Amino acid sequence: MCELFGINSKEDYQINGYLEEFFSHSSAHPHGWGLALMEENEVQIEKEPLQAEKSSYLKERLSVPVVVKNAFAHIRYATIGNVEYKNCHPYTMKDQTGRHWTLVHNGTIFNYQPLDRYVSIQNGETDSERILLYIVEMVNQQESRVRRPLGEEERFSLLDSIIVEMSAGNKLNLMLYDGELFYVHTNYKDSLYELSKENQILFSTAPLDKEGWNPVIFTALLAYKHGQKVFSGTKHGNEYLDSEENMKYLYSIFSDL
Repeated sequence: MCELFGINSKEDYQINGYLEEFFSHSSAHPHGWGLALMEENEVQIEKEPLQAEKSSYLKERLSVPVVVKNAFAHIRYATIGNVEYKNCHPYTMKDQTGRHWTLVHNGTIFNYQPLDRYVSIQNGETDSERILLYIVEMVNQQESRVRRPLGEEERFSLLDSIIVEMSAGNKLNLMLYDGELFYVHTNYKDSLYELSKENQILFSTAPLDKEGWNPVIFTALLAYKHGQKVFSGTKHGNEYLDSEENMKYLYSIFSDL
């Protein structure tokens, strides 16, 4: 599976040490790396379809301070989608009001019909990109209905309903940022941890040091702002469990990459 890293902070915070440890895991996730630095509605994304530890660009990038309030990092183990730039995370796109939505995902959508229509219009091939396309379309539709931009609580409520439905039978570890709220969800046990500090909260697929990392609240969408949790969603209970059928499906796809 892929690995995720994220930070949401009230103030600028240097993350080089965390990123270096995170990207050192790339021998087991060799199919690409990505980094998104986010400041309100501005998003800077850097990524390559290359093992992170073999990237001279990434080595040079981490040789200078990386100071952020919000960031995502991703290392990819390809399941759906070839090893190409267009299939590397993070993904970002704007809604009809100009709000940037940025996503990283670890998991697989085995069966969720509303995503199928995006196969013919997405840039790449991943189910992760289709998740973002669907979320943004749902936001656009809701804002068109109410004829105004959605507020924070309204956006969270909409995302919560989407995640509850999409998580049933699917592996849905993800982080999403909309310029104001930093969303986190996991439904695969022991696959996402958090480190809470005074003005920051950090997330990682595995603990990155000996500090006090704890498992993220399970099977519920969470939202953070300025390093503090501001919303907790429905406790849906849709835990993803590996099955022989799903593993055969993944193997059949991966063998064709």
